[in-house]
Amino acid sequence: MKLQQLRYVLEIVRQNNHLSAAAQALHTSQPGVSRQILLLEAELGFEIFQRTRNRIIGLTEAGEHVYEIAKRVATDIDALRALKEDVNFGDRGVLTIATTHTQARYVLPMVIEKFVKKYPQVELILKQGNPEDICNLVDSGEADLAIGTDTQKQLPNLVKLPCFSLPRSVVAKVGHPILEVEPLTLEEIARYPIISYDPRYSGRWRVMSAFKEAGIEPKVILSAIDADVCKTYIELGLGIGVLTTITFDPKRDAGLRARPADQLFEASTIFISLRANTYLRSFVLDFIKSVAPRLTPATVRRALQEREAALAPAP
Repeated sequence: MKLQQLRYVLEIVRQNNHLSAAAQALHTSQPGVSRQILLLEAELGFEIFQRTRNRIIGLTEAGEHVYEIAKRVATDIDALRALKEDVNFGDRGVLTIATTHTQARYVLPMVIEKFVKKYPQVELILKQGNPEDICNLVDSGEADLAIGTDTQKQLPNLVKLPCFSLPRSVVAKVGHPILEVEPLTLEEIARYPIISYDPRYSGRWRVMSAFKEAGIEPKVILSAIDADVCKTYIELGLGIGVLTTITFDPKRDAGLRARPADQLFEASTIFISLRANTYLRSFVLDFIKSVAPRLTPATVRRALQEREAALAPAP
């Protein structure tokens, strides 16, 4: 059994069972990937993948266990490699951050500016996606950490550390009646077309949950994956938005106005998500502390140890 064979299993799943895509990502040939998977299955004595007409369509029940073990093994190997780099190279390396548009655009710039000055030999890579996508990137080992709101899908191998909350505001074009009405209520907001986040974002389902609990059905006319796109259409007068307050900048958004709505809508909590059995280099821990000062290295390590202990098989 070879580590490379386990990596092949992980890549096939990551590429939605497409062997050619997995081979391309692994810089090898499709026949080579197929052969190694068959050799691994022969050694184990069972099939890892379900097949139809020699085409992989998913994992078998036993294959699901192989996949989870392969993830743990790969993470452990990555942790050893990170430890080696930490000892031998200090403040040199690569930090891959998976994050949503709101964090990349409004939360992280000042953090990253300071980090780059402090660690000029660390290459930063930002990968953007929706909250579920970015957590999947960490779970698969393609990113060191994720910064984003909560997800409806739970990933047991991840440790989610709360950082801070983002309250909401109603955003509208200058002169819109919603900016002056008193008091601001869900009923008043629902009188107008709403431009909202994509349903995969907590900003959408938390807002809609508030309306549902009040027995109100608002009219959502447009959904987008980031606040900047939402504001573009709000400024055209197509509707109003309920956005995180941090995304409204009075200087940049001169054609818009915002009023607080945190009394009507639950705030979104921002989490940093990490793999449970990972080794975090010193500059990664420093970056996390820069995002959320309460997340000291000791706090983060303790949370990782607790989750790793919880995931350990019972004796």
